[in-house]
Amino acid sequence: MDKKLGLTALTALVLSSMLGAGVFSLPQNMAQVASPAALLIGWAITGVGILMLAMAMLLLTRIRPDLDGGIFTYAREGFGELIGFCSAWGYWLCAVIANVSYLVIVFSALSFFTDTPELRLFGDGNTWQSIVGASVLLWFVHWLVLRGVQTAASINLAATLAKLLPLGLFIVLAVIAFRLPTFSLDFTGVALGVPVWEQVKNTMLITLWVFIGVEGAVVVSARARNKRDVGRATLLAVFAALAVYLLVTLLSLGVIARPELAQMRNPSMAGLMVEMMGPWGEVIIAAGLIVSVCGAYLSWTIMAAEVPLLAATHKAFPRIFARQNQNGAPSASLWLTNISIQLCLVLIWATGSDYNTLLTIASEMILVPYFLVGAYLLKVATRPLHTAVGVGACIYGLWLLYASGPMHLLLSVVLYAPGLLVFLYARRTHDNNIVLKQTEKLLIGLLLVAALPATWMLMG
Repeated sequence: MDKKLGLTALTALVLSSMLGAGVFSLPQNMAQVASPAALLIGWAITGVGILMLAMAMLLLTRIRPDLDGGIFTYAREGFGELIGFCSAWGYWLCAVIANVSYLVIVFSALSFFTDTPELRLFGDGNTWQSIVGASVLLWFVHWLVLRGVQTAASINLAATLAKLLPLGLFIVLAVIAFRLPTFSLDFTGVALGVPVWEQVKNTMLITLWVFIGVEGAVVVSARARNKRDVGRATLLAVFAALAVYLLVTLLSLGVIARPELAQMRNPSMAGLMVEMMGPWGEVIIAAGLIVSVCGAYLSWTIMAAEVPLLAATHKAFPRIFARQNQNGAPSASLWLTNISIQLCLVLIWATGSDYNTLLTIASEMILVPYFLVGAYLLKVATRPLHTAVGVGACIYGLWLLYASGPMHLLLSVVLYAPGLLVFLYARRTHDNNIVLKQTEKLLIGLLLVAALPATWMLMG
């Protein structure tokens, strides 16, 4: 496999996978659940936590440069076959759901150009017209990635640069329009009826969602030209994304008061742009969102296909998913991923689910893989700095699990359970000489049994 991705391409991959649809809906998403005071605290926690996670990934690429694929291989190397598989399964599901959400939001954004009060063509991205359009886009990107990851990464770099233009314009206009009295109005969120700390908790899955993708360079590290670029790309992208998110969220609250912002239709950045520069603002943001999401979708397609490939190579996924085509693209894994996305799109149409529902599910599935990164760093730490970063990343991971709440944890159990059947089948397709430990067998049994009451509780 050729190692062709340099620092710029890797940074663009990470930044593009983070700066997707979330940033354009971030003002409304945050205003709905938190006051300015809670947002400041929430972003401080998230900023420190994500930087710890990014640092953990950077340090692990230095300590164990022999491990390709990061998310899966760190968990497997540190905690065994089963935990490694669960990390890969959770991450892959997150990537699939994230891609579905991107396709949904693309056509939701297109509705700004096509829909009228009399005609609902694309709606919230879950009409049959949206699903047909999303399916066409899905299989076009499938074809693109089959031509080779390097080709897709080059297109992604251009998309990343293009998406920064409307975001930059928004930030400049928001700085000009910012009014401190508007920002300070109900600073602690008395009108929300919940304490500030509860508001902070409510922001956690949203802030995590917009940082999902931070591991992009680590996931495709096998394709990096220089392994040291993997950690650098991750940190560069995190700092850039954090700056954008802080500015977008906080400046928005100084343009429109929080209660009004909370009622805006997403992508709420479009409504804010209309407020600042008239009808053309909506067009600019909708167009920017479409370019942005398509870039993020391309990034996530690359990463989603990479995980089953790596897992199959390490005998955690069925052997068939280790296949690559003549261009070095993970063809079998890509087919699995995109068929799954297609099925999810049909379910979206059938159930009428929207972007926010998908956001929650995707965020939940990434919690365990992220926690295991910090835990593995703790296990292999050789210096005080390594230990400190590992502890910080683990604390952030545990905080996210706590903040997500019991219902979301039940959802995780339900979604992880089918993966265990895949894991057991995969072991039969490989000449696997590694015998599962008794604790691993017990954990499989417990998760499968727990899935039934968890499903019942969620449905109830």
